[in-house]
Amino acid sequence: MKLQLLAAAALVLGAAGAADAHGPTRQKTEQKVEINASPDKVWKVVGNWLDMSWLPPVEKTEGDAAAEKGAKRKITLKGGAIVEEELNQYAADKMMYSYRITNVDVKVLPVSNYSSKIIVKGEGDKTTVTWDGAFYRGFPNNDPPPELSDEAALKAVSGLYRAGLDNLKKKVEGGS
Repeated sequence: MKLQLLAAAALVLGAAGAADAHGPTRQKTEQKVEINASPDKVWKVVGNWLDMSWLPPVEKTEGDAAAEKGAKRKITLKGGAIVEEELNQYAADKMMYSYRITNVDVKVLPVSNYSSKIIVKGEGDKTTVTWDGAFYRGFPNNDPPPELSDEAALKAVSGLYRAGLDNLKKKVEGGS
């Protein structure tokens, strides 16, 4: 009987310990910008799979010219870091595409398992671009260092999206 009580207590304590563990949780961010230009004009810039020049840290983009599922691109950032991505979906008629990062150094972008979508919508000379992403922090285990935490991942991706969308607005509206 004592052995059964000990076994039951061990199970309860083990379950309580597991509940206290805090592994990574999927982070999400969504950034938007309103651009004073037609959706077609905006899509001409954003919809070009091999042109990420509107994103400030990008030096060059190379890869598969055809924007179709499975297409790959390699983005070289200023300073030489490389980000490799794969296209999941491309719908020019809906002015949207989704992609995922297949390779990035967490020192460059502190994320793992990253996927993203860009959507262009609007009427006349008003367009909204929505860029959303979902990802895990760069450190998959418990107790991440601060630079690879959930907060660091969310801050990095949100900041990248904000800088990109603000620069896209400037570029499309004629400021650069």
